[in-house]
Amino acid sequence: MTTIRVRSAAERREEIQREAARLGIDDAYISLLVETFYERIRAHALLGPIFDKEIGDNWEPHLAKMKDFWASVAMNAGRYSGKPVPAHTKLSDLQPWHFGVWLGLFEQVLKDTAPHPEAVPYFMERARRIAQSLEFAISGLPPLNTGERP
Repeated sequence: MTTIRVRSAAERREEIQREAARLGIDDAYISLLVETFYERIRAHALLGPIFDKEIGDNWEPHLAKMKDFWASVAMNAGRYSGKPVPAHTKLSDLQPWHFGVWLGLFEQVLKDTAPHPEAVPYFMERARRIAQSLEFAISGLPPLNTGERP
């Protein structure tokens, strides 16, 4: 029999923040993660041109937004208020399969920078859900089942 644990939003937020802190995830790490990831994105032969076409020389506002986004995702910081689906569906060069490339690059950055080994699966669980959601949004079809849990 499965036990369902009911928590308030405040309790859930505290639980996420405690877990993030235990893994060494804080604003300093989020900044390192985002800066490193997008440095590699910009140098990536396939993904770099897609981002460059959209962002051009306007990287600072994008990086600040992504830091708020990942702080909200990983630490429940509540600082992000953007709309990622419309931002991605307007990119004409973005294809659903690009998200697999994005995930591979993101995972490598995590492995290279994570403050704790458990931070890698902590972020990847969230990144996979985000990628699947965006992949679905731009393709109009559910993503292929790769056998991995989202």
